[in-house]
Amino acid sequence: MGHGRVFRDTYLVLCVYFVLILFSSPVSSSLSSSCRLQGQFHLNGMFKAGDVVLGGLFELHYSSVFPSMSFASKPQQPSCQGFDIIGFRQAQTMAFAIDEINRNSSLLPNVTLGYSLYDNCATLGVAFRAALSLVSGQQEEFLLHEHCLGSPPVLGIVGDSVSTSCIAISSVLGLYKVPMVSYYATYSCLSDRQQFPSFFRTIPSDAFQVRAMLQILKQFGWTWAGLLVSDDDYGLHAAQSFQYDLAQSGGGCLAYVEVLPWGNTPTELKRIVNVMRESTARVVIVFAHESRIVHLMEEVLKQNVTGLQWMASEAWIAATTLQTPRLMPYLGGTLGIAIRRGEIPGLREFLLRIRPEKDPDRNSIVRQFWEHTFQCRYAPPSSDWVDAGGGLCTGQEDLRNVGLSILDVSDLRPEYNVYKAVYALAHALEDMLQCVPGRGPFSGHSCASLQRLEPWQVLYYLERVNFTTAFGDQVSFDENGDALPIYDVMNWLWLPDGSTKVQNVGVVRESASTGEDLTLDEDKVFWNFESKKPPQSVCSESCPPGTRMARRKGKPICCFDCIPCSEGKISNQTDSMECTSCPEEFWSNPQRDHCVPKSMEFLSYHEPLGISLTTASLLGTLICSIVLGIFTCHLSTPMVRANNSELSFLLLLSLKLCFLCSLLFIGRPRLWTCQLRHAAFGISFVLCVSCILVKTMVVLAVFKASKPGGGASLKWFGAVQQRGTVLALTSIQAVICTAWLVSSSPVSYKNTQYHTDKIVYECAVGSKVGFAVLLGYIGLLAILSFLLAFLARNLPDNFNEAKLITFSMLIFCAVWVAFIPAYINSPGKYADAVEVFAILASSFGLLVALFGPKCYIILLRPEKNTKKAIMGRSTTKT
Repeated sequence: MGHGRVFRDTYLVLCVYFVLILFSSPVSSSLSSSCRLQGQFHLNGMFKAGDVVLGGLFELHYSSVFPSMSFASKPQQPSCQGFDIIGFRQAQTMAFAIDEINRNSSLLPNVTLGYSLYDNCATLGVAFRAALSLVSGQQEEFLLHEHCLGSPPVLGIVGDSVSTSCIAISSVLGLYKVPMVSYYATYSCLSDRQQFPSFFRTIPSDAFQVRAMLQILKQFGWTWAGLLVSDDDYGLHAAQSFQYDLAQSGGGCLAYVEVLPWGNTPTELKRIVNVMRESTARVVIVFAHESRIVHLMEEVLKQNVTGLQWMASEAWIAATTLQTPRLMPYLGGTLGIAIRRGEIPGLREFLLRIRPEKDPDRNSIVRQFWEHTFQCRYAPPSSDWVDAGGGLCTGQEDLRNVGLSILDVSDLRPEYNVYKAVYALAHALEDMLQCVPGRGPFSGHSCASLQRLEPWQVLYYLERVNFTTAFGDQVSFDENGDALPIYDVMNWLWLPDGSTKVQNVGVVRESASTGEDLTLDEDKVFWNFESKKPPQSVCSESCPPGTRMARRKGKPICCFDCIPCSEGKISNQTDSMECTSCPEEFWSNPQRDHCVPKSMEFLSYHEPLGISLTTASLLGTLICSIVLGIFTCHLSTPMVRANNSELSFLLLLSLKLCFLCSLLFIGRPRLWTCQLRHAAFGISFVLCVSCILVKTMVVLAVFKASKPGGGASLKWFGAVQQRGTVLALTSIQAVICTAWLVSSSPVSYKNTQYHTDKIVYECAVGSKVGFAVLLGYIGLLAILSFLLAFLARNLPDNFNEAKLITFSMLIFCAVWVAFIPAYINSPGKYADAVEVFAILASSFGLLVALFGPKCYIILLRPEKNTKKAIMGRSTTKT
């Protein structure tokens, strides 16, 4: 392909050089006031005179034959072969549009448009000759004075249909600002205003064709596709644009990119089809011309590769050679884009009025069409034609009697672009002639005049043209000379009788505000699959909410695994790249797709543990009340009166407070409960232990007073001194609690450190020193009570209360010694439960140990509830 491209470019340069020399030969010395062409091109064409003439370049023949280039003699003119009916219809569409404009009283009412249409013979060299003939004229001699003779100047050209020709021609025409409006050249580099300043087109560029294909992929969620392109400028540039735009949009990946070879290359085609068959991509996109795909489909047919969804570029979406019963099992349901179809009322009637002109030199194309259609020749025919028995053309033949595709105007696509191109030039002329002198856009606010029109003046207005066709399509050009892009979406419908219909199922257009806009009637789309639904073509299924994508190593970005979000993180969108962390007070739900408030944990009244502790607390309070009632009823008995009954009642009251203060540790922590719980706990227990300490001291004092000379000791332990001692010891704890609350008060605290999915409501102690001092003071009094009671355990008394105090304080100390490590190692609500348990256990221990035996005697052994029985032990010993 590289050698062919170099040869083509070299040939183009030679053509340009030859033409420029031809048209710029020195002026003859004998004709100082004129210049003469050194030669003329013999071109097929159609002509019509007018005030303003528009040029046209059309493919009226399929090929051309060039003579040998020996450079030893003047080269012969190339000959064109194979009459192109569709190209002729496109040329006639331009003639019809100009005729329609001339009959339109509201558009260029005082101007008659003419045309000069040439055949490019599907060859760059012929097209270039034709373009230069249009802009320079075909008159043999031009007189050099103020009134030029010859044909009216061509102020604009409609054409060419081939991108390569447009590149070559527009490169030259751009130097002289001659506008050129193509109806079929799609190569996107023609949008470069630096290289092609006078080029316009009414067909979308390949860049938009690629974006239109991407819109269809996006519509059906096809993110995994294969790409096949032809080995030429069209295919390779389309592949480059497609891969770039696909990467920019992030809408998918290509499983493979293959270049279709020139001609029929079985080995390479077999390899490409093998790649297609083994790939997991179910969608195949093809940017190639019809001839390349024919050979590819033969190999697809041979390997029986079915189950693919084909997507066609505009180059082959209408290819009838592929719509055969042999290939439709594979190509049925093909989706693709086509040039916008339009309606041109009156065109068919205009075509039926075609008649050969009497001047064969100026309208040779019509005669060639007539000879091709009716298989006849105009006089004088060649001898070979006469010998073969061919007939002569009369010019009276009727086109209605011949089934011609030229008369089928139901699917006008390139013709509609020709129609819009002619009208664009006409509207530019109209806008130019509407200019008000003194307000014009040119130098000195001047306007253009019909008598001295210049192509660059038309170019100025063509850049700003804006109108709407009778079919309802808006026509204007952007800063690159591209018209508002629009494509029809086509679908190959495979009918039950085996025939094929190419149906329009949508449209894709581009607007400045919304970008590409696809409108698709999915109910009309024919799917060549058993499910009659669009296929799935993805490398990996979409990751649902609650997961994130993790790319597979060495694979395209569309190939990934779905990894569930970790705890505390969520993804609430499909195909999330990352999982996001929940706010501090929220946690991920089990599906990991949204955050929910964390569950609140605290020692509640509604859970079994809280209910059990509450029940135990109320039970202890009730028992204290019962014991208090028993003691009140038996207040005068020796068992109650012994060892200061007032202290016993105060001790029962403090135990009841101990039981009740445990309720402050249950329920949702609040500021006031946090402040009150430890203060109430500390003061209640100090009151309780103070009473026990004083009772122990009273026992020792009484025993000491019973000995000779010990009576003086009792004066220090009278009722007033006992109450004062209890009050003083309790006041010290109250001062400690007050200082603690004032300096660093406990507060409610939301702890998120213990559990990631829970918020633990707890009371922060504030000052740990204050809490330690509070507990230490209770412990000091308890140890002191235990030591004194231990010393008095063997006093000679039938009912020695010192033993009960010793046992109760032993329980108390054991409980609180075990509490410290258990409290430290218990998280959250369990720390509160441990503290409540310690309070209840020590309270029950004191209650049972101190008052159990007394209640037993009072209720069950009343015979022992006498002073004699209580003092019996000492009397016996005496």
